[in-house]
Amino acid sequence: MSMSEDHKAALAQGRREARAIKAYLKSLDSRKPGRPITVETLQERLAKLTDQAAQELDALKRVALLQRKLEAERALAQAKAVADTAALEDGFVAAAGTYSQRKGISYAAWREAGVPAAVLKRAGLSRGS
Repeated sequence: MSMSEDHKAALAQGRREARAIKAYLKSLDSRKPGRPITVETLQERLAKLTDQAAQELDALKRVALLQRKLEAERALAQAKAVADTAALEDGFVAAAGTYSQRKGISYAAWREAGVPAAVLKRAGLSRGS
């Protein structure tokens, strides 16, 4: 028996919603406690370390600065590779309402998963849902 076009569209919509929600939740898991490190702060740190290493006369201190520079470059590459959090959040907001309703996921479950209350509010989910 073949599926109707409506059924296929509903399945595709469910897959899109699941991908958006999974990507957002994954981004929440990658957050570290404390002050967030942005691409801009990493670029500033990298520029400062580059200048310091170029001016350092002591060979051992220069090697230590070069190592810190390499670590900053690695962190910057990772930060750039991470998808835009705002876009992931927008995808979650667009999908969470219907996905939650369809799957029976409550506000409390999303909060337990680490989704901020403000994001759930934007998604149209409240404590009563």
